[in-house]
Amino acid sequence: MDAYWLDWANLLLRWAHVITGIAWIGASFYFVGLDSSLTTPADPADRAKGIGGELWSVHGGGFYHQQKYPVSPAVLPEQLHWSMWESYSTWLTGFALFAVLYLFNANAFLIDKTVFDWSPAAAVATALAFFVAFWLIYDGICRVFGERKNGDRVVGALVVAFLVFASWLSCHLFAGRAAYLLVGAMMATTMSANVLMVIIPGQRKVVEALRAGRAVDPIHGRRGKQRSVHNTYFTLPVVFTMFSNHYGFVYGAAYNWIVLVVIMLAGALIRVSFVLRHKALAEGRSVPWRWAIAGTLVLAATIVLLRPAPAPAAAKTAPPPTFAQVQLIVAARCQMCHNAAYSNKGVLLDTPELIAAHAQTIYQQAVVQKTMPLNNATKITDAERSLLGRWFEAGAPR
Repeated sequence: MDAYWLDWANLLLRWAHVITGIAWIGASFYFVGLDSSLTTPADPADRAKGIGGELWSVHGGGFYHQQKYPVSPAVLPEQLHWSMWESYSTWLTGFALFAVLYLFNANAFLIDKTVFDWSPAAAVATALAFFVAFWLIYDGICRVFGERKNGDRVVGALVVAFLVFASWLSCHLFAGRAAYLLVGAMMATTMSANVLMVIIPGQRKVVEALRAGRAVDPIHGRRGKQRSVHNTYFTLPVVFTMFSNHYGFVYGAAYNWIVLVVIMLAGALIRVSFVLRHKALAEGRSVPWRWAIAGTLVLAATIVLLRPAPAPAAAKTAPPPTFAQVQLIVAARCQMCHNAAYSNKGVLLDTPELIAAHAQTIYQQAVVQKTMPLNNATKITDAERSLLGRWFEAGAPR
């Protein structure tokens, strides 16, 4: 019964997390695209009012005229739209989901004793420390170097270096799938903290100054813009980590931390082209697709390097495995979790009929995606996965 309620919590939290994440990422992508698409106002009166950029657009049968004040308008309206709860709700649902899936089941999902043998309490505490430590170090880098000459480049290089270290450390402490998700979650925590701790407080200070008739310090706008740009480059790497747990061949690779870093780099490079695309179109220049091409080539190289070794010629000509061989593997590697006493996701494998009925699931999870057994707790071998694969491809004979 406990597992039943946890599954419902998993489902509902995942649903809410995806919905709020779409709202946050959508708003972020929209404003980044809007900011890059602005052109100098055509009307001199608008320029005289302090409007620095404008965009005419059409959507849903109507025309829209967006205008941006680089610092502040002369008169501030009473009603302002604030973009913050999309971020907060995404983080809250994401952390709750992480707690339900990993923190409450640390021994099964967070820990792989072949990677690092430690207690669930220590693993949970360290996972939470990743969130705090990454934000503090990232925020310190931005504050110390972000406002210096060439500060953005220095900040970018230091943040990338720290991300590489965090990826290496996570993959040497936690189970592969948990390590990937933890790296993404700490980046997402920093994204939300950027909104909570820097962007919104800065905007509130600007609004308070305008209401009081004081001069506005432009530093708040520059800091907010910097953190917003960082958030948009974090987005594709974070989204990758969120669904990476479905693909064991990625997080289970021999050097999984390098695979994680490389794929996150590819995602960030692809995002660069899409960010620059808006500015290029607004200025009538060609879109700098070279960044997206570079990211795509990085992904292609990763795919090639991770490809499994071809099956030996003898295996290709060998007769299909017998059902008895399949039963032995399933009994040794799968049945301890998939039986009538402990029904894992409703997949039972404790009778010949049930093994045959779930042949496709066995093939997908144990052979293609390699997500099962979870964290390879039962030490299934590549030869055994290959045998299960040949059995299914031969029609799963009994």
